[in-house]
Amino acid sequence: MRAIWKGAVSFGLVTVPVRLYSATENHDIQFRQVRASDGSRIRYKRVAEADGEEVPYDEITKGYETADGRMVVLSDDDLASLPSRSSKEISVEKFVPAEQIDPMLLDKSYYLEPEGAAAKPYALLREALRDTDRVAVVTVSIRTRLTMAVLRVRDDVIVCQTMLWPDEIRAADFGVLDDVPDPTDKEVAMANLLVESLADDFEPNAYEDDYAKAVEKLVARKIDGAKVVAAPEPEEDAGQVVDLLAALQKSVERAKAGRGAKDADEKDTSKGSSTTSSKDEESDEDSSSEGKAEKKAAPTKSAAKKTAARKAPAKKKAATKSTEKDTASEGEGSGGDRKAG
Repeated sequence: MRAIWKGAVSFGLVTVPVRLYSATENHDIQFRQVRASDGSRIRYKRVAEADGEEVPYDEITKGYETADGRMVVLSDDDLASLPSRSSKEISVEKFVPAEQIDPMLLDKSYYLEPEGAAAKPYALLREALRDTDRVAVVTVSIRTRLTMAVLRVRDDVIVCQTMLWPDEIRAADFGVLDDVPDPTDKEVAMANLLVESLADDFEPNAYEDDYAKAVEKLVARKIDGAKVVAAPEPEEDAGQVVDLLAALQKSVERAKAGRGAKDADEKDTSKGSSTTSSKDEESDEDSSSEGKAEKKAAPTKSAAKKTAARKAPAKKKAATKSTEKDTASEGEGSGGDRKAG
């Protein structure tokens, strides 16, 4: 990255020399205006509105148009006479709780990198912001314009985020909201249920610019000479619901179904590799055990026959003994009867 600004952060009597880097970049698709017949670029010339004459770049200066339509020409000397603070200083005005900064005021983000010997005071400011959970409200001049900004910590880097001036935020004045009836308790409860069913952690990498990728694929097909097929139009929802409560109920059902399918996919993905490996291990074990069983099958059967042959006489003896016992017990019983008689 290339530094776009060099200066110093000053808070109290502490000065931290820093370099400023753009923290973001725009990946929006840029189209050129061309002639349809041959793709020739369309160029624009700087011409004067009064006579249509082309104006050389060195004759162009700045002008300010007043509310009544008059144009006031301002030279470089006029602009140099304007009061401005040093463009090389980020002056800390105060430290405020982070929640007091309306996100709508935040504009462009920059990384602050300390100059060599300023690493220690830089780390000191960083830890102070982190431990107190506050942001530093500062003023800074970037490209000649004084602006408000905040210093906050992202990971281990101090970020300078410029802010809009309060009068640059438009007021939201919508009369239709004045007569909106309050939602019912059932509607609020169902809306809360919908929020809970869609609740999850934010993962920025889970989202992608599908339009940019579609444009790149379209350009590649055009270069290859492939036929471009129109994208199918999205199907209209035949089950559109007018009733708000019914719409919320239907949304909750869809969210639950989507969450269930997502959880099932995650389980299948996580279990897929382990299930495959366990099945492979089981098949290996089964094949090895089957091989061993085939080798021992013949000896086992012959041994079983010998054992059965040896145990057969033992069963007859056991039957003889039981018969003798029964005869003896019958004799004892008849003798007892005789004594009693």
